[in-house]
Amino acid sequence: MPINYARRLTDRKRTKRANRQLGLSLAFVAGAANAGGFLAVQQYTSHMTGIASSMAGNLALGSTELALGGLGGLLSFIAGAITSTLLVNFSRRRRLHGQYALPLLLEALLLLCFGVLGTRLMEIPGFYIPLTVMLLCFIMGLQNAIITKISNAEIRTTHITGMVTDIGIELGKLIYVNRSAFPDQEPVRANRERLRINALLVGCFLVGSAIGAFGFSHFGFLSTVPLAALLMLLAALPILDDLRLSWWLWRRSR
Repeated sequence: MPINYARRLTDRKRTKRANRQLGLSLAFVAGAANAGGFLAVQQYTSHMTGIASSMAGNLALGSTELALGGLGGLLSFIAGAITSTLLVNFSRRRRLHGQYALPLLLEALLLLCFGVLGTRLMEIPGFYIPLTVMLLCFIMGLQNAIITKISNAEIRTTHITGMVTDIGIELGKLIYVNRSAFPDQEPVRANRERLRINALLVGCFLVGSAIGAFGFSHFGFLSTVPLAALLMLLAALPILDDLRLSWWLWRRSR
């Protein structure tokens, strides 16, 4: 990956192209982590719709323990989004280059810890599944908040319901025959660029899911290590720029 390309993806100076390219990378990571997490604990952790529904259903059926587990996942997702927002705003107020890179670095470190220590977690009776679900939900909340803030809520990466809906809307516009009894009406036109980017995001999520499932089934928890390495690569350059600037300012002040 060229240095300038990697720096542009997470630098504080944003462009639509950089937002979309970062979104594609994060959609791949989210798909892989979600599929691997399902194989680990038999539960998807990237979207809260299913977790909220299962939590309500378990509560109605009297399965309080399962409902509390769902609540833990939901609160962890929210905590991840809160953490991401705090890191971004902290960095933004200080005009750091790595204002979007810091949450990605934290996500990478958490995935790395999960990959290295996942087997140890399995040895803790009664805690493995809830701890894993809460950790993965936190990671997904962290990541979803990053791309949401970067793109002004135009791009989401951890769930594809909205993207698939947008694809359907644009396809409906695309095949619509513009016949109207009123000549002053604007024709219905599809946003082909939105259709293309959403199709690419869904494709990256699916490819990531397939690779994540394959990796976990063959290599277990260590399959998350390459995902952590990818995120570290994306986050490293802006953070190094900030460290170099801090070092230069410190040397200058002496």
